[in-house]
Amino acid sequence: MRAVVGRGGSAYGPGMAAAAEVLGSWPVQLGLVTAMAVAGCWIFELALRLFTGTLRLPVPRRVRRRPGRRPRERAATGSARAGAPPRRPLEAVAADLRRLGRELALVSTGSAAHRAGVQAAYDDVLAEAAATLEVPHRLAGTAPGEERELERLRLVVALVDAGLVLAGPRG
Repeated sequence: MRAVVGRGGSAYGPGMAAAAEVLGSWPVQLGLVTAMAVAGCWIFELALRLFTGTLRLPVPRRVRRRPGRRPRERAATGSARAGAPPRRPLEAVAADLRRLGRELALVSTGSAAHRAGVQAAYDDVLAEAAATLEVPHRLAGTAPGEERELERLRLVVALVDAGLVLAGPRG
């Protein structure tokens, strides 16, 4: 076995001279340094996400049904459609209507954008209450203005007639 002496006077084993020549060229060295820098940044970002809690690993979902068992029947309070989300309790809807009604009465002197947002939320909860109590309404189809305000008032009266309590206890 014959030792090969490299440029710096160091000895290499047989066949190592060619590898040293290839690795000694500047494009290869530049590529290796770039690859190490990219890999280092990727590992740093991965570690940062892992330690800050922003890394979301995919959770495998396994759906296993026991043989001979049917899926549970929907509760009587839930929706009959398979994809429909469950409805909120009527008490929660009524509480939201009372809260938004008070806020709407107080926001009359505030900004127009805030009032429009509270009004839209009030309309959404009114429509939810109407759907829960199966009261027909045309609130979604009416344009903003007097016609929508009249439909809103008509719907509030229809909901109160259906048994929804919108006024809090006075005392």
